[in-house]
Amino acid sequence: MHRKISWLTGSPVPGGCPDQQNEAKLARTSPGEFFRQVRAESAKIVWPTRKETVMTAVMVVIMTTVLGLFFFGVDSAFSAIVRLLLSLVG
Repeated sequence: MHRKISWLTGSPVPGGCPDQQNEAKLARTSPGEFFRQVRAESAKIVWPTRKETVMTAVMVVIMTTVLGLFFFGVDSAFSAIVRLLLSLVG
């Protein structure tokens, strides 16, 4: 089966082929069924425990601090190199 695909969006072109139109008609559900499916899927969500949430937050703070210090060091080094090169030229 061949489908027409938009080169811009990468999505199927509406009305591209009859098979695609039939698939779109079969895939539609009523609003009531949609909300039942949403409720069923949301019941499958496993929320993290308080301990997992705190540990994740601590790791984010640590990694942000480490990366901030790293980029501060890299920026300071490049700044010193640029100042040195400009002092040689001027």
